[in-house]
Amino acid sequence: MWTADEIARLCYEHYRISLPKQGKPEPNREWTLLAAVVKIQPVADQACECPDSPVQVTKEVVSMGTGTKCIGQFKMRKSGDVLNDSHAEVIARRSFQRYLLHQLHLVAALKQDSIFVPGAQRGLWKLRPDLLFVFFSSHTPCGDASIIPMLEFEDQPCCPVSTDWANNPSVEASGNLEATEDKSKCGDSDSPVTKKMRLEPGTPAREVANGVVHHQSFGTQESGPIPPSVSSSNLTSEELAAVTRMAPGGAKVVDVYRTGAKCVPGEAGDSGRPGAGYHQVGLLRVKPGRGDRTCSMSCSDKLARWNILGCQGALLMHFLEEPIYLSAVVIGKCPYSQEAMQRALTGRCQNISALPKGFGVQDVKIQQSDLLFEQSRCAVQAKRTDSPGRLVPCGAAISWSAVPEQPLDVTANGFPQGTTKKGIRSLQARSRISKVELFRSFQKLLSSISEDKWPDSLRVQKLETYQEYKEAASAYQEAWSALRKQAFASWIRNPPDYHQFK
Repeated sequence: MWTADEIARLCYEHYRISLPKQGKPEPNREWTLLAAVVKIQPVADQACECPDSPVQVTKEVVSMGTGTKCIGQFKMRKSGDVLNDSHAEVIARRSFQRYLLHQLHLVAALKQDSIFVPGAQRGLWKLRPDLLFVFFSSHTPCGDASIIPMLEFEDQPCCPVSTDWANNPSVEASGNLEATEDKSKCGDSDSPVTKKMRLEPGTPAREVANGVVHHQSFGTQESGPIPPSVSSSNLTSEELAAVTRMAPGGAKVVDVYRTGAKCVPGEAGDSGRPGAGYHQVGLLRVKPGRGDRTCSMSCSDKLARWNILGCQGALLMHFLEEPIYLSAVVIGKCPYSQEAMQRALTGRCQNISALPKGFGVQDVKIQQSDLLFEQSRCAVQAKRTDSPGRLVPCGAAISWSAVPEQPLDVTANGFPQGTTKKGIRSLQARSRISKVELFRSFQKLLSSISEDKWPDSLRVQKLETYQEYKEAASAYQEAWSALRKQAFASWIRNPPDYHQFK
């Protein structure tokens, strides 16, 4: 039907062709991360002469996002007009919600080309049964999926990073990704890192040739830090077993790649000990900030949540008979572990029970492509051996949705690019995928439908605020409550007063 490489190639081509230069990284100086949602649909009128022949499908990118940043808790706003989290995966998902809203507008207007068909209950729709959605990310999600075992003497897929960055695990390429001084360059034979990297006493050295550390084929995101030490001597047998299970073929685990995402309050916490016991796997984590702590959960945690609650969110659940689930997740060429991905996205929630009708634990397919994103940190680093200055993450985030009006949205620091402090409160200073703008689109959809055709969840009581509409989606809230109680009890939730806007 489709392959991981086909999905990656389609997304990379869409990024190159359909997205303008605005918001993309500055050549040879900046890098970014990419995510997208792809609609898969069988080709109509296929010949059925050979039952074993593969089903022919069309593949269409319906949302896309780039970005590497998230704002700190003190920059959050109660008006809902700022993007708290601008990681590529989150931007792609919010762009997907915008696409879903447009498709609901179409079906409400009795248009024939919507992805939705009428459901069994009044005012509800459901996804056409022949459609499915694949989520693509050019990199391993930050957080739990990025805690990956390091094995002895395997090739490392990406160029070595500076010693400063490696020794500062609080900074991660997936958080507010301003890396510390990145003075070493790939292939720089005069740099100490390209001669030999010394490990702690009693451990073997990693030989470096032509700027590549001969060490390991797994890691966190290609932009993540390389751990400063390699030792498993401080591990208990249980801790070592937890990471050893991820090692292919019984290979020796000597360390784990670090994630900068921090354990949330209430979780057990990382040991911080050198070696393979540095992290504890399976925990909820928040994205790192620079000084100002963020309230944004890691992308690993958010993807796991979407696998139970769907990608549509609480608002759209008012109009849907069933959640909109992802059928597959495809990761681009980058440091990767299948076991870590499965643990982070599905393993932590596989035993959730007592979910309301329509909700369930999804057996999402997880695959990796062999195709590298051309503006990933690793790809850009490999091209800039003679470029002066350090390589930095792109400060802008791009949102694109398959909608007819203004599909593109470019932001920086949570607001449309170019917004001044003086103009922040204006309507022009709102991203099209901000909470308040998605809520406005939802209200516009509601006003286009006569009240006698509204779903029951919107007819029970008079609703005004964003919070009230979210809470009124009772089945969604019941599923979310079950998920928190059984698996994600420490999930950080924004206070209700951040959702009181109308």
